Amino acid sequence: VQLQASGGGLVQAGGSLRLSCAASGRTFSSHAMGWFRQAPGKEREFVASISWSGDSTSYRDSLKGRFTISRDNAMKTVYLQMNSLKPEDTAVYYCAGVRTGGGSEYMDVSMYDYWGQGTQVTVSS
Repeated sequence: VQLQASGGGLVQAGGSLRLSCAASGRTFSSHAMGWFRQAPGKEREFVASISWSGDSTSYRDSLKGRFTISRDNAMKTVYLQMNSLKPEDTAVYYCAGVRTGGGSEYMDVSMYDYWGQGTQVTVSS
């Protein structure tokens, strides 16, 4: 499976963005998916994850209520809706997938098997 992330850009604080992650490959719909982010000089951190069916999601505690992960298996796409953006949300955002798992409990970088190229999100104050 290959992933292509898009939707990043420059936005003012308080604004919104929706990131998309388009997948190729037939097995996408059975994989758990996640979003991570990495700011300059910092480690890559978990943002959100979603089960294969979309019925179960997990979020980084500090992002609950502002970010929403969803998926459309027919379109082979995972989304990350980001609202009330803050300058500290500035980072490169990556989508990733888990080949051998379908739940939403995958919150560690090491649990993911394949990654997209990342899309830059910059939030100005």
